[in-house]
Amino acid sequence: MSAERMTRRLFLENGGQAIVGAAGLGAGLNTGRLALGDAKAAGSRPGANDRISIGVIGTGDRGRGTHIAILAALKDRCNVEVTAVCDVWKVNLDKAVAQVKKSFGRQPRAFTRFGDLLAVEDLDAVTIATCDSAHTPIMIAALKAGKDVYVEKPMSLGVEEANEALNLARKHERVVQVGTQNRTNGVYQAARDVLATGVLGRISRITASRNFNHPRWARPFDDCREKDVDWDAYLFNMPKQAFDPSLLRQWHLRDGFSNGLSGLWGCHYIDAMHLMTGAAYPRRATALGNVYVWKDGRQHEDVFHGLWDYPEGFMYDWSMSLTNSAGNHWSVHGTEGTLAAESGELGTRQWRLSKDGGSAKSAVETRTIEGLPSVHKAGGLEADHFADWIDCMRTRKRPAADIAFGHQHSVATIMAAAALRHGKTYAYDPQKRRIQPV
Repeated sequence: MSAERMTRRLFLENGGQAIVGAAGLGAGLNTGRLALGDAKAAGSRPGANDRISIGVIGTGDRGRGTHIAILAALKDRCNVEVTAVCDVWKVNLDKAVAQVKKSFGRQPRAFTRFGDLLAVEDLDAVTIATCDSAHTPIMIAALKAGKDVYVEKPMSLGVEEANEALNLARKHERVVQVGTQNRTNGVYQAARDVLATGVLGRISRITASRNFNHPRWARPFDDCREKDVDWDAYLFNMPKQAFDPSLLRQWHLRDGFSNGLSGLWGCHYIDAMHLMTGAAYPRRATALGNVYVWKDGRQHEDVFHGLWDYPEGFMYDWSMSLTNSAGNHWSVHGTEGTLAAESGELGTRQWRLSKDGGSAKSAVETRTIEGLPSVHKAGGLEADHFADWIDCMRTRKRPAADIAFGHQHSVATIMAAAALRHGKTYAYDPQKRRIQPV
């Protein structure tokens, strides 16, 4: 059996979870040339006037264009510096080194293996912007090394590894910010406050959809040469296979490296909905999807529709299409009216509250709900999100997108991805913290 087919088989047999067992994670740390225990778990805790030293793991478009760029913009205001970078591809790594040197005035330490970066003792924290399958395994290693963490979304592809990360963060009192930046978004905070008044009556249905019609994932890989890639480091927690530049550049399409649209995009919508409603974990989830248009070798669907049943008493449905860009919407439906995003998209700037669909006696008055003002005023939504994380590293308070919320969106998106792969409904047991088919 080829490594690729083995990855897919193991992925399916484990309910859509990434395969990172004890052997897999151990092999990854050996690849990183660092045996991490709990010796450093106490970690550093920056004081109010201390410069915070940060390492960036994964320096592709997200790591450079967002993480390094924002940290550079916040360097004086927040007293931070990027002092180390890590990427398995020399092209990305060299670009990151140059960017950091230009932005911070000093050349950072550069690594192809995250274990080597985590061994740097004067690092206070790391950011993680790798392929999805590496997010939580690297975060677990970072937490054991005593680092605070900013990790991209979806936080995790496996429930067990998400459980372990949450346990470690709490045990060692680490500050973990997940990159679901709408937790810091005043638009969604305003929606939360409106819904908390009960103005919509009994909420029973929340629905959203996000759609595109262009190959936004089609990164070129003709310049990706084997001699420039630390391939073993890239596959640290995955079955070994021959060098494949498309896997490095278009991992979004491959089983094991992502769990499809549910995780890639659904995590944003699930997490924002959790913020708005106060919901935590779905009771059950199911999904359908398939490859209808993009016959490009992808192993994930180009049309997806998920349904989540919440114990708080409502159904959430979210869909995504890569085949037609019409139909974007986001709305909350109650017995007395509706709250709808005016742009119909995740990045809406305001909401419309109305009696639409409500009872004949509804007293809801139509009005616009503007977003709450930014607390951090750091120069934009994602900059606010990073500023929140940095502030919390100093105060040791839990950030807006604390790891507990990352755990929640991970469980929800993993359930839907598993439901799609196996053709079954999945349930979550919050006491045992595990999912299973029903």
